[in-house]
Amino acid sequence: MDEALHHIIIVGGGAGGLELATRLGKTLGKPKKARITLLDFHRTHIWKPLLHEVAAGTFDAYENQIEYMAQAAKNHFEFRLGRMDHLDRATRTVYLAPTHNDKGEEIIPRRQFHYDTLIMAVGSVSNDFEIEGVSEHCLFLDTVRQAESFQNKLLEAYIRANTQSVPLMSGQLDVVIAGGGATGIELSAQLHKVSRLFKTYGLDQINPGDIQINIVEAADRILPGLPPRLSQATEDELTKLNIKVLKNERVVKVTKTELHTNTGRVIPACIKVWAAGIKAPDFLQDIAGLETNRINQLVVRPTLQTTRDENIFALGDCAECPWPQANSIVPPRAQSAHQQASLLAKSMKRRLAGKPIADFRYYDYGSLVSLGKYSTVGNLMGNLTGSVMIEGFMARMVYLSLYKLHQFALFGFYRTMMLSISHLFRASVHPEIKLH
Repeated sequence: MDEALHHIIIVGGGAGGLELATRLGKTLGKPKKARITLLDFHRTHIWKPLLHEVAAGTFDAYENQIEYMAQAAKNHFEFRLGRMDHLDRATRTVYLAPTHNDKGEEIIPRRQFHYDTLIMAVGSVSNDFEIEGVSEHCLFLDTVRQAESFQNKLLEAYIRANTQSVPLMSGQLDVVIAGGGATGIELSAQLHKVSRLFKTYGLDQINPGDIQINIVEAADRILPGLPPRLSQATEDELTKLNIKVLKNERVVKVTKTELHTNTGRVIPACIKVWAAGIKAPDFLQDIAGLETNRINQLVVRPTLQTTRDENIFALGDCAECPWPQANSIVPPRAQSAHQQASLLAKSMKRRLAGKPIADFRYYDYGSLVSLGKYSTVGNLMGNLTGSVMIEGFMARMVYLSLYKLHQFALFGFYRTMMLSISHLFRASVHPEIKLH
């Protein structure tokens, strides 16, 4: 490695961070115009919007994950495994905590890396709002490991119920999802599908109609951040699937077997999922004197530079970025991270050339919510058409294209097409759900 090169460190290999590292590796790393390093505490990447499918067992993480080391080698950037836990702005140094294996043995010692430009892309985690019992008794979907733990618990619960000699107890296979946002809704539809598929694969002593899936939302409608007509269309579809939607119900306590709300409602369930809000990782709170908000996001200027250090940028869910056109902040969505990564790829080239960098302008292309094979609803935004609501097959195709755009950014057109074709062949011989 050439220590004299301008060193750009990207912390976080999520959708935005990995896309940015790949683009900068090709444009700056390959011609030796800069040194690009990606830091992440996982060895592999998976597109976070798919974690609800991993949890339900309808998407195999091992077949679809991307290995950071391989992606780095092919795209001319470096990858270093580790979890960032400290920042020294005076010396421009990032510190990584020691890495341990599952036995608690240290495999990588504490390390430090000097940067010239630092880009924070560490995403978000679930926000439990310090509600009693949530962290102890709810499952979260922030990582592949958590999603797979959910799937294992679900499968074990069905196998146990299928072979027991006594009738199902109240709530024994029921699921309650706290949070009526896109993640909770999409997960509920996948679980409805899985409850029917298990019978196909031999767990035939369970009547799918005896399983109740509940969504608990504190607001007066699900998908509160989206247009009301989209919320109603989604609720109508959920009702058809016999998924119960409980609105104006705020969770106040969770126990091992029940979820309690502010109205006194008690919901028994064997599986309780928390999808009721996000925050940036706790280690970002006031890190190195940088400005952060109440959910730990780094406050950035329109250029995506942090307000107190022009050498540090932030993108994606961990950034509070102004959205002047809507008199708001940029929402934490995959399309936001994708657009910000595209801008920063250009900004880094201009920064190295000593040229001014552009402000970020967020373009809202709409939102889509997938109910699996049952339906997809959403709205598309355009300068000429305004907001157009779409449903059914067309909406499903647009929804699937979002993941393809992410793959295009990482692999290019040809390799993405080959992956799509291979996926079709695998689907013809593999079961529809993961059974181990």
